[in-house]
Amino acid sequence: MCNLFNLPELTRLLYQLCNSESPCDLQDDNDDGSLWGGSEDGLDKPSDLDREWQKRRDEFHAIGYRDGLIAGKETIAQEGFNIGFKQSVIAGYNWGTVRGVTSALSSLPDGLKEKLVQPEEKRKKFHELYESVNSITTTNALKLFHEDVLAEEAAGKKIKQIEAGAEPQKGSSSHLGIYVEELQSLLRDYPAIQSNPLAR
Repeated sequence: MCNLFNLPELTRLLYQLCNSESPCDLQDDNDDGSLWGGSEDGLDKPSDLDREWQKRRDEFHAIGYRDGLIAGKETIAQEGFNIGFKQSVIAGYNWGTVRGVTSALSSLPDGLKEKLVQPEEKRKKFHELYESVNSITTTNALKLFHEDVLAEEAAGKKIKQIEAGAEPQKGSSSHLGIYVEELQSLLRDYPAIQSNPLAR
């Protein structure tokens, strides 16, 4: 028995077989002389190779196109995330500070509020700010922030138009920024109320 993994032994056995008294005939009687059992005319080698080449080229082209498309989407998504993060982190921090300070002040006992904020009208302003901030849900705050971002983009376009010679138009402060500015103005009058500094 021949060990298929022993190449020298296999070669020796084939040599003995071919040199024995019956000649080593690898051809079939029904064959036209081709080693692989078919006629050479049946295969048009250049056209088959061209078709195979075109098929492989198309496959790799499609794979490359898909890979490029995926990589491009990932790059754009990352860039968009980076831009959005830069825009939102400061606004989110400030909005959270406004909500936190106004909520803390509103939850204090009345006696302590009177000691911290002397005139009654200022306490009412703090309370009104708390109520207006507390009435805005997180979803609505996100919508307001989105509107602010769109307004900033439009303002950037207006600046370019002004530089080109168009008439300037007055813009308004951001929706969420109004609350931040109001809290800052109230806190300036009361240094006893300390909070983290608001980001700019």
